[in-house]
This record gives sequence, structure tokens and C-alpha cells, in this order.
Amino acid sequence: RKQATEYSTSSSDDEFESKPSLTHKAKRTLRRRRKLEKETKQLIKQEELKRLHKAQAVQRQLEEVEERQRALEIFGVKLERELRGESDSGTKDETQMLHEWFELVLEKNKLMRYESELLIIAQELELEDHQSRLEQKLREKLAIDDSLKDEMDLNEEDEI
Repeated sequence: RKQATEYSTSSSDDEFESKPSLTHKAKRTLRRRRKLEKETKQLIKQEELKRLHKAQAVQRQLEEVEERQRALEIFGVKLERELRGESDSGTKDETQMLHEWFELVLEKNKLMRYESELLIIAQELELEDHQSRLEQKLREKLAIDDSLKDEMDLNEEDEI
């Protein structure tokens, strides 16, 4: 009996030792998962902030381009009036005014191309932001156990 009791005690000690190790492993796995989720959220937030700063810079540049275009437009109207002889300025000769007018047209074209590039960058940023939100939504959907999802959830997950 004494040996049987010792045997059962040592056996139950083994079981007791293995159960905490399993829960310890589960806790460690859970901690790793939480840490990974936290790091992922931080990375997403950093990417979001980078896109926001870039979008703000693009917006400022678009405003500067618009302001420059307005100034060129005003100067262009004045120059065209001089070319037509509607203005009193007889100090410039016609070839110099034509040269200025062509330079003005070239500058306006450059600004229009630059504006188009900025608009494309802004659109890319919007698409990146949309993609990031969809990825986050998909991660949330995938985190839910499949047995808890109904058909609508599964369809939405497939659509994302």
C-alpha cells in the first residue's frame, strides 16, 4: 500500500507538473500572439501616419500649384492685352512679348503636368488607405473561429 500510495502520488505529481506546463505554454503562446497583434497595430498606425503626412504634403503642393497657375493666368491676360495693342505699354517690342508669352505657356503646361502627377499620388494614397482598412477588416474576420461564423460572415470574408 505504501508503495502504491507513493506511486500514485508520484504519478499525480507528474500529471500536476504537466498541466501547469501546458497552461504555461498556452499563456506564452497567447502572450506572443498579443505581442504580435500589438506590433502589427503599431505598424499599421505608423503606415497610416506616413500616408497622412504624405497626403498633407501633396495637398500643400496642389495649393501652391493652383496659386502659381492663378498668377500665371493673370500675367498671361496682361501679356495678351499688350500683344493685341489693347494696353498702353509700348516699351516692349512684339518679339520679346511673344517670347514671354511662349515661356508662360510652357510654364503653365509644366504646372498642369505636375498637378496631374500630384493628383495621381493622392489617388494612390487613397487606394493604399482603402487597402489597409480592408486588410485590417479581413484580419479581424479571420481572427474569429470559423465555427462561430454564419454564411453572411463567410461571404463577407470572401468578398474582402
